[in-house]
Amino acid sequence: MIFLVAGYCFAAPEPTFKLYDQGTEDIVNYEEYGEFKNIGKEGYKYKPKKRKELSAAVGEGIYPNTKSLSKDPQFKKYKKNKKLLGSQWAFVNSADYQANFYRWAMAAESPGVKLFYTAQALENADHIKHAIKAYYALVVNFPKEVGVTYWGTPWYVGPASLDRILYLTQEYPELGIKLVDAKISVENRYDDNRRNDVFMVNPGKLIQCDPSEVIGKPADLKVLDVIERKDFGQVSLVKYGNGHWQMLVDGEPFMIKGVAYQPSMIGQSPDIGTLEDWSHMDKNKNAKIDSPYDAWVDKNKNNIQDDNEPSIGDFQLLKDMGANVFRIYHHDFVGNKKIFQDLYKNYGIRIIIGDFLGMYAVGSKASWDPGTNYSDPQQQRNMLDSVMKMVNDYKDEPCVLMWVFGNENNYGTANNSGEEPEAYYHFVNEVAKKIKEVDPHHPVAICNGDIHFLDIFAQQCPDVDIFGVNSYRGKHGFGYYNFWLPIKEIADKPVLVTEYGCPAYGHKYSRDYAENFQAEYLVNNWMDMVDNSAGSGSGNAIGGALFEYLDEWWKTGAPPGYPDIIQDVVPNVGGPYVDGWYYEEWFGIVSQGDGTDSPFMRQLRKAYFELQKIWKEEE
Repeated sequence: MIFLVAGYCFAAPEPTFKLYDQGTEDIVNYEEYGEFKNIGKEGYKYKPKKRKELSAAVGEGIYPNTKSLSKDPQFKKYKKNKKLLGSQWAFVNSADYQANFYRWAMAAESPGVKLFYTAQALENADHIKHAIKAYYALVVNFPKEVGVTYWGTPWYVGPASLDRILYLTQEYPELGIKLVDAKISVENRYDDNRRNDVFMVNPGKLIQCDPSEVIGKPADLKVLDVIERKDFGQVSLVKYGNGHWQMLVDGEPFMIKGVAYQPSMIGQSPDIGTLEDWSHMDKNKNAKIDSPYDAWVDKNKNNIQDDNEPSIGDFQLLKDMGANVFRIYHHDFVGNKKIFQDLYKNYGIRIIIGDFLGMYAVGSKASWDPGTNYSDPQQQRNMLDSVMKMVNDYKDEPCVLMWVFGNENNYGTANNSGEEPEAYYHFVNEVAKKIKEVDPHHPVAICNGDIHFLDIFAQQCPDVDIFGVNSYRGKHGFGYYNFWLPIKEIADKPVLVTEYGCPAYGHKYSRDYAENFQAEYLVNNWMDMVDNSAGSGSGNAIGGALFEYLDEWWKTGAPPGYPDIIQDVVPNVGGPYVDGWYYEEWFGIVSQGDGTDSPFMRQLRKAYFELQKIWKEEE
């Protein structure tokens, strides 16, 4: 399909199947067919009055149209051939998008969740305009519906739909469709109690416009006043008159192109106490540390180091990729400070270095069960001692960009932060204050698990400079309405995505397909950060650290010894990936091939090269 708009010719994706009823309107005028009440207030509601006419306007599969599907000849054929049997959840990641669409459009499911997955099936099938209509129908009719994630936590379907609409309209500006004035706020959403949620809904409008007007122009930061500034030696955090935050390093804008770097030798595992500190490892006894300096790229992926495949080292590979920051999770696990000095001096890459702060019971000296107690004075002293050891060891190193506390501690793994979040976040702030007494030259960040307890963080952590967040939300990115904007409104701090990532494996999918999906996922996540950095969108993103550089083969359990080592393909938990599952041993943008030359062999995945194109271009 070709669109001719304002003198330009655009090629839109061709849908994978034909709709029986596309509806009479591409942009539905809901005011013509019903009545809006309490827009932007508690008690919002849309009441259809011309249901028959509205059904005709929206078309097949979209509320309130219940008749078109049953008349669709292809639907009848699919049903007759028993292609729609089983749970609708089994169809979410199906490659048969037509079956996915039909199954969800007929599902006995709560109406908002049903409509969301119907819209997603349409999106996957490249019925972009119809998908936008379906997502918007959810926003108008069911904005207060709350689903449940794999983890049993609330999933806010209305804001998620707004983000899908924003993504699709900006991904396909040639459609000339723009969402304006929409907002869904949910008070008290940051705990797990859906009963205390209060919704304020403004569905806004979809409007037709010139494609050039779909994506707003970036703000010119040079003409804006700086209304707040925090200086930390080489690093500054500045807030402009439009409320946007930016990180400066040596006075220049700095977007964190970070990578979680924790190479592990195949056959070793922390679960059985055999994982060595990579920063000291020299298996070939050549007086050079293995992974940083002796890693080599298996270009033809034959798992043999050929004559044209010299040792290059990970540090050079990451410099060549355009990375400018490593995330180091816990200082005690990486003991060779000289490695980081060289990383910065010769490769121009800084580190954000952290302390687990009681996560996994590390640093508190508590047992795994019951885990760290953030109200226990002795455990607090133990954790503070660990943090101050890190600060005193590294505070004078030019390679250090910032300190990071924890690793999604708020999820409560071997600690009590889930039961006593106020105690946890209060302790985080106390540690931040202690750090600043001895080191005023580096900002302090937390590493939160998504935006859980965001409101308590905002209340309890005024001395934490950056809101860091591990977030795995899918290939569309994180979401303006459901992520960036709430953080801005509740916490108003710069945001660092401390983890984002995607496995390069999917059950019953080819390796190439899964690696392409990983690349698309990571690129989209990065671009979402760019689109919400200073001057654009919410203006609070300062970058992120992708998880991760290299596959770790121990993640699904302690590995056996050679020669029986394999890279596990056991799904760990549900997630927004190619087949709907996490595969913890496949998150690297670089693989270790068949494992026969660990810790040296590297096979670069597509994601490495796709991010390299973007990161190097941005330099």
